[in-house]
Amino acid sequence: MLVLRLLNVVAPAYFLCISLVTFVLQIFLFIPSMFRDPSTTPLFSPALLHGALFLFLSANALGNYVLVIQSSPEDLGKSLNLGEGTEVVADWLDGSRFPGSALPNTHYCRLCARVTQRHDHHCFFTGNCIGSKNMRNFVMFCLYTSLACLDSLVAGMAYISAALSMSFANPLAFLTLLPHSISQFFSGALLSSEMFVILMLYLWLGIGLACAGFCCHQMLLILRGQTRYQVRKGMVVRARPWRENLQEVFGKRWLLGLLIPVLNVGSDYRGQKEK
Repeated sequence: MLVLRLLNVVAPAYFLCISLVTFVLQIFLFIPSMFRDPSTTPLFSPALLHGALFLFLSANALGNYVLVIQSSPEDLGKSLNLGEGTEVVADWLDGSRFPGSALPNTHYCRLCARVTQRHDHHCFFTGNCIGSKNMRNFVMFCLYTSLACLDSLVAGMAYISAALSMSFANPLAFLTLLPHSISQFFSGALLSSEMFVILMLYLWLGIGLACAGFCCHQMLLILRGQTRYQVRKGMVVRARPWRENLQEVFGKRWLLGLLIPVLNVGSDYRGQKEK
């Protein structure tokens, strides 16, 4: 448990550091050095267009990241008057339902120390539980993070291609880039800044693929009306049309959530709570 609590603190700091490094490399290295074209007008210059795209992706990724943390699932143990103390916690830990609870699909999180509605999983990179209240923001966070990493990967490959006078037309060139760069770096033929960019290329690739996988898997569960916790515990859910499952998570203003970071809107949990 101590290791998990430590990871819950280190992972968000690691993500913010990677975001800051990516922003600095894009704005102060890639864009000024690789996207200058005197033949184009300043309004439609590649540097301006690429910068606008990167800022759009980054703003959505960081905006939804903040909303995932801000819209933390409510502690139903307090709102439903479940009480406090180790006895109540033990009832949730062993899977039994407390008599005062009227809502299904609740779960007690050890790290957050609270009972959440439609608990999906605990995200260490946000240090928060993912539930019915912040599911849409989490999906958008994964989507735009993967796109921002892809954008940085392409820009970084263009920078390395020009700096080292090499071509990535052959897919094996990227796979063999790291071992060749390490040997050149220790022999003094490669600058430290170029080696750092090469390491960031593989980091962007890994983070981008991981976030894309999380996003696709989460969307599949949403279409089925399930959560990861329900799948892990083998719980059976009521079959519903996939459109209703999507609307439950993304709401009626789903298009707005694709363009700008907005808070999650209406869910079945609110209706149940009002009843």
